[in-house]
Amino acid sequence: MVMSSSKIHFEVSERKVLLRVIDVLFPVFTLVLIGHFFEFDYFRVTQNSFYWTLVLGFYLLFFGSIFEMYNLQTASNQFQIFKSVVLTSSFTVLFYLLTPFFTPTLPSNRLQILFFFSSIFFSLLAWRYFYIVFLASNRFLKNVLFIGNSKDVDQLIEELSNFNPHYKVVGYIAVDEFPKETKIFKISEEDLEVFIARHFISEIVITSSKHKLTSASLYKKLLRLLENGLVIRKYNQIYEYSTYRLPIHFEDRELYKFFPFSRSNHNKLYVSFSRFFDVFFSILGLFIFILMVPFLWFVNLFINKGSFFYTQERVGKNGIPFTIYKLRTMIQNAETNGAVFSTVNDVRVTPFGKFLRKTRLDEFPQFINVLKGEMAIIGPRPERPIFVEQIAEQIPLYQTRHVIKPGLTGWAQVNYPYGSNLDDSLMKLRYDLFYIKHRSLFLDLNILLKTISTVLFFRGQ
Repeated sequence: MVMSSSKIHFEVSERKVLLRVIDVLFPVFTLVLIGHFFEFDYFRVTQNSFYWTLVLGFYLLFFGSIFEMYNLQTASNQFQIFKSVVLTSSFTVLFYLLTPFFTPTLPSNRLQILFFFSSIFFSLLAWRYFYIVFLASNRFLKNVLFIGNSKDVDQLIEELSNFNPHYKVVGYIAVDEFPKETKIFKISEEDLEVFIARHFISEIVITSSKHKLTSASLYKKLLRLLENGLVIRKYNQIYEYSTYRLPIHFEDRELYKFFPFSRSNHNKLYVSFSRFFDVFFSILGLFIFILMVPFLWFVNLFINKGSFFYTQERVGKNGIPFTIYKLRTMIQNAETNGAVFSTVNDVRVTPFGKFLRKTRLDEFPQFINVLKGEMAIIGPRPERPIFVEQIAEQIPLYQTRHVIKPGLTGWAQVNYPYGSNLDDSLMKLRYDLFYIKHRSLFLDLNILLKTISTVLFFRGQ
């Protein structure tokens, strides 16, 4: 059998690992060179200073995550990555200098600080621009072959190019009895192995979900290719791990397709840690909120005339309703004509309310709900009963999001803008179900870092 020597390709997770590793190694290597050729002794990599190097690496990765250095769209955009590198370098150096218990003592010569910042900033910037020019546009392109129904091919290729442009579909094998004409090159089952070798195919994608691959010969060929190291995956898998959401549709009712949900849902250690985490940060959040209340109340008194707090019924875990606490961001009696979805640039939102939403300060009273056990720090955002009923009529799986506690922030909130219609609700549900399926400490930490980015960049709605 003829097999190709596949072109080098990095998966999404491998790209992020590559970015993180070089983001630490390249600045450290640059600092070593600066110390060798110039009079720079604030940071030296020696056996005794290995601990300081670990702290520097932690700061680089921590602030890099907050300022979206590992968002692949940001990482491929020259302007956005420049902004991220500036912020990451500045905060890394600032915190490194201000934590002398964990890092070297402050240098008496200020030129040392300039060397330190310049080394980190220019090394990160050079590496990231190298990534954009020589890696992002070339090495991440993957040639794939589709196997499925011809009527779905064009639509799926267009969809795939939208959420993962590094997949290049170069051909497909039709499994339906009477294939239709498509934009992509159709090959026969007999030419499969030759085509794979000639076009450097690195992955085969099975797109058909309702029809089996009835050809025994095709099955044997695929099995042989799999044994020789070729990746064969279903389209739904690529969608899920490229977009970090589940590929559900309006009419989907087959919940079993999305099981097993995360084992963490029944992991007592994870659940106990999550509750401790919720209580600890709720107390901390309420303490910060109490310090801000006098100022916020004073501004509300003159600019946002009316009640300071706002309560509303929301749907919680297992569909049980509860009362949520918020700071009022809309005009008084905003729903005299009945409940309606809030929209982007909603005219009912006051100027001060816009500030509260952008900074997420209006959510702080919900720490009370977290302490009471009605909500968690992380989970799907709770919705109003009337909207839950309306949405569930159109999206049968919508009620599934109530299998866990709703949250102050969530996977949908940090990945998708404010929703104001059924299409937005469906998209956010895809993210919510992905979180329910894969929830873990690592994913929770990821959401927290993204939430910090949302607050810092005033992306709240």
